[in-house]
Amino acid sequence: MQRRNFVKLGGAAAALQCLPSIGFSQQGDVFRIGSLTPITGAGSPYGPGMQQAIRLAVDEVNAAGGAGGRKLELFTEDDQTKPDAAVLAAKKLIEVNKVQAVLGTWASGVTLAVMPLTDAAGIIQMNVSGAPAISTLDTKDLVWRFQATNDRFGAAFAEICTKRGFKRPATMAFNNASGLGNVEGFTKVWEKRGGKVAAHVTYEPNRPSYRSELQKILAAKPDVIVMGSYLPDTTIILREWFQSGADNKWVIPGWAANPDLVKALGAEVCEGIISVETVSNEKSTSYAQFDAAFTKATGKAASTNIYAAMAYDMVISLALAMEAAGPKATVEQINAKLREVSNAPGTAVYSFADGKAQLGKKAKVNYEGASSKLDFDKFGDATPDFGVFIIEKGQLVRRDVVSIAA
Repeated sequence: MQRRNFVKLGGAAAALQCLPSIGFSQQGDVFRIGSLTPITGAGSPYGPGMQQAIRLAVDEVNAAGGAGGRKLELFTEDDQTKPDAAVLAAKKLIEVNKVQAVLGTWASGVTLAVMPLTDAAGIIQMNVSGAPAISTLDTKDLVWRFQATNDRFGAAFAEICTKRGFKRPATMAFNNASGLGNVEGFTKVWEKRGGKVAAHVTYEPNRPSYRSELQKILAAKPDVIVMGSYLPDTTIILREWFQSGADNKWVIPGWAANPDLVKALGAEVCEGIISVETVSNEKSTSYAQFDAAFTKATGKAASTNIYAAMAYDMVISLALAMEAAGPKATVEQINAKLREVSNAPGTAVYSFADGKAQLGKKAKVNYEGASSKLDFDKFGDATPDFGVFIIEKGQLVRRDVVSIAA
C-alpha cells in the first residue's frame, strides 16, 4: 500500500535516538535494528507514530534484559514515502549502521524497492505494505508483513458490498501495485460469487483532474464505486464526483478516506462514504498495554494510528524469536523462529517479558499481538480484521468489523 515536512526535525530526532545505543555497543553484544518509516511524504500521518512505537518496544525489550542475551540497538531513517529515498536510507542502515533487520516500511513501492537490498544482505525486513507481489518476490522468507495484503483488502471490500446489498459495482484504481491489488482482489471475489463489475478505470498519479475517468465510470451507472486509491487523488475524484450530482456510494481504503479527506472536502461531500481499514487486536492484553504506553508517550490513543501497533509488534515478535533462537543466534536462525513464537499452538503471551519467562521454562509461546493475532501464513503475511467506518456528519463511525480467511 502507498500511503508530509519535518525533515530537519526528523533528522535531529534520529540523531538523538541513536545516542543511547552507543552505551549498548560498549556493554557487549547487540542486535541492530533499522527503523525505516515515512516521517515525510504521503505516509507522514503514520510514520512518526510508527517510529515512536518501535522505540517503545525496543525500550521494553531492553528493560527486560534484552533478547537472546543481546540488547537491541536502534537506528532511525525517514524513507520519505519515496522508493528512491528509501533505497538510499536503507543502504545507510545496512552498510553504515550494520543493521540486522529493517522495520517499518509503509508504502508498497518503498518495500518493493528496499527488498532487494535486505535480501542481498540476508537480513530481516518487516513492513505494513499491501502489494501482493511482496509475498511472491520474498524468495528467502525474510520478509514479514503485519498489514493485510491488498488482495485481502479487496476480499473485505467484496464482503462489505455483499452485506450492504450492492448489485452493480465499478472500480477505480491508482496505477501501481497497491491500488490495482485492491480492486483486483475485490473483482476476483465478487466474480467468484457470481457478480459482475460494471466498469473499471486505472488512472495515473499527479493529475489535476480525473473528470474523464470518472465520467467513464459513472456512465456505467454503478450503485457503488470501489477504490484502490490514496488521499491526493481521492480528494480530486470526490470533488469532481460531487460536482457531477451523481448519487452512488463509495468504498475506499482507510488511508485515503480518513479525517484529512473530510478536512479537505467538507462533511457534505464525504457523507456516507464507507472507509475500510484494518483494526487492532483491541480486546487483547497486549493492545491495552501498548495503548497505555503509546498514549503516555505521544498524547494520542493507539487507535489514531493503526500502523503504530503493527510497528510495535514487529519488535516484540522479533525479540521473542531472538530469545527462542538463543544467544549468538544468526539472523537466519532468528528468522526461522518467527512463526514458531507467533503462531499457535503455544502458551498465549501478551508481552515480551511474559514470553521470555515462558521460553525460559522451555515452553512454546504464541504471541498474541497488539495489532492482530499475528498468525503468519506461508508467505510471512498476517491477516488483521477489518473495520467498516461510515463518514457521518464529518466523523468516521465504526459500524462493523469483518473477518476474512487468510
